[in-house]
Amino acid sequence: MTFPTNVTFFSVLLLLLILRSSSSASPSESKVEDEEYSYTKGGSKGPENWWRINPKWKICGQGKQQSPIDLLHQRVQELPQLGKLKKDYKPAPAVLKNKGHAIMVQWNGDAGQLHINGTYYKLNQCHWHSPSEHTLDGKQFDLELHIVHQTSKGETAVIGIVYKIGRPDPLLSKLLKDIKSIGDKDIDLGVLNPGYIKFGSRKYYRYIGSLTTPPCTEGVVWTIVKKVRTVSREQLRALKGAVHHGYEENARPTQELEGRQVWLYRPQVNEKHT
Repeated sequence: MTFPTNVTFFSVLLLLLILRSSSSASPSESKVEDEEYSYTKGGSKGPENWWRINPKWKICGQGKQQSPIDLLHQRVQELPQLGKLKKDYKPAPAVLKNKGHAIMVQWNGDAGQLHINGTYYKLNQCHWHSPSEHTLDGKQFDLELHIVHQTSKGETAVIGIVYKIGRPDPLLSKLLKDIKSIGDKDIDLGVLNPGYIKFGSRKYYRYIGSLTTPPCTEGVVWTIVKKVRTVSREQLRALKGAVHHGYEENARPTQELEGRQVWLYRPQVNEKHT
């Protein structure tokens, strides 16, 4: 799909302005207040009622840039100017944590960064949601990994990767034994290479959204890898078995787009693969 030059220029300018003015969001997407919340639809503490639990969470119900969303092909605009995803990760000390509602890997050293439009976001942590939170043309998948990054100013960028049942995932293969035995204790992973996270494609979606857990802070720069990767049944069972009872399914329902633009980056035919 191609667009007139003036439309493309406007889209790029708009994206840059949005990225620069994004609201600050917590570096740990899974870290919330003490109040318990659930993923049970229709429950008093379910997703549709998160905004009622704590006054600080009102944006969960009143926000206009909420995540996750359905990535519907018909309303996506290709934008080559986004450029390939520039990530520079490196091995660093890490800890495996059971947050109760999600399993998380937190890097405590310098694990590298993500570069978006002149802004550097430091790699902070990653965690899993099952089933997937983002959907592709209405289809929900078995698992979604969120890789959370933050700038020194508190701006947040998250990369999402969705998975279906199939071959084992390399990162989960590395962590499987520890996930099965974690309980409620933290496990020191030593030095962990974020390179175990496999993307598998240079195509990605980009939009501005929010954290998908309370307090649902907006202004998050979302990047969703287009390729659907695979996870084994054993790995998925381990993640579901490790979280607290009631959080085996920990995916927030998709939210209204509210007029937001969703962009797609697709490498050009003459672009060199690096």
